[in-house]
Amino acid sequence: MNVASERYCGPGRPKDLEKRAAILEAAKRLFPQHGFEGTSMDAVAAEAGVSKLTVYSHFGGKESLFVETIRCKCDGLLPRTLFQVDVNAPVRSQLLGVARAFFGLMMSEGALGMHRTLVASSQQSPKLAKLFWEAGPMQVQAALAEMLQKEVAAHQLDVADTRRAASQFFALLKGEHHARMLFGCGQPSAEEAEAHLEATVDMFLRAYAPR
Repeated sequence: MNVASERYCGPGRPKDLEKRAAILEAAKRLFPQHGFEGTSMDAVAAEAGVSKLTVYSHFGGKESLFVETIRCKCDGLLPRTLFQVDVNAPVRSQLLGVARAFFGLMMSEGALGMHRTLVASSQQSPKLAKLFWEAGPMQVQAALAEMLQKEVAAHQLDVADTRRAASQFFALLKGEHHARMLFGCGQPSAEEAEAHLEATVDMFLRAYAPR
């Protein structure tokens, strides 16, 4: 992802925003590679080409930097505009757009590395796993639930519990392919991935089509 695609938070001079973006890019490289404990603020500063004081002035501490790194990664590949509803467009095409973006995010090396790190450290650092969940998956799931609720209001879907349905949708999308990638058992071809995504969306729509 290039720096220009990042979502910037808060006011600041262009130079400040460039430094902030450089810090986030550095953090996105280092956290998946070395984990939370293995990534120091000194290392982030060196990777970003700024001082450690600059890193602290923008993010306050390593936990805040970690949370913002997760949030920006999700916002970059799953922007809020992806969940905007067009009631005149087919629901299937809108869900496929979300599915492709989500699958691309989950199958990226950065996301896989972060997943492995969090699983390995979850017993020692439960707070870290909670921070990750609240900054990333929970926000994405809430965005899809809101999208589904709008489709229900437009009589495009029949969903009693949109939060549960959103959770089901993302769990189905990860499926076997995500597990195989985590275990190092091979990446699906583009054709296999697309067939999986379309089949998942179709199954979801059959479950929640208007009665």
